[in-house]
Amino acid sequence: MFHVITERDYSEFSRKQIGEYTDFDKALEAAQKAIAGRDDLRYIIEQTDGHVDSYGNQIVTVVAESD
Repeated sequence: MFHVITERDYSEFSRKQIGEYTDFDKALEAAQKAIAGRDDLRYIIEQTDGHVDSYGNQIVTVVAESD
């Protein structure tokens, strides 16, 4: 599962989840559309595989992010 997130000024407090996708190409397309024309936003695509840590939080891996 791929989670698409937008972020403003590298601040975790400004993160907004755009959507969840099973296909990476669709996730990348949605991420690029979400920040199109917005210089103040960047996207992050995280992948999850269902594993959790000892606190019950999902373990995520960042697979793509914009500059």
